[in-house]
Amino acid sequence: MTILNDALDDLDRLPGSMQERILGVVERLERWPQVSGVKALTAQWRGHSRIRTGDYRVVFKLYPDRIVVVRVAHRKEVYE
Repeated sequence: MTILNDALDDLDRLPGSMQERILGVVERLERWPQVSGVKALTAQWRGHSRIRTGDYRVVFKLYPDRIVVVRVAHRKEVYE
């Protein structure tokens, strides 16, 4: 599992309780493919997937040997 610096910056800007929830979701991703609630993205985000927790989204990309977390943000801002 890799979390890009941009995603870490996104995470740092969130309230502490939401950071804990997001990190719990990221831990769930480590059990791929036994993860529910994942949706494949389209258009400019084609090739990426997302998982949600409340109003926040964790956008990630799957590779054969790892998962890379690209973005963590509120649903209104995440795809910008």
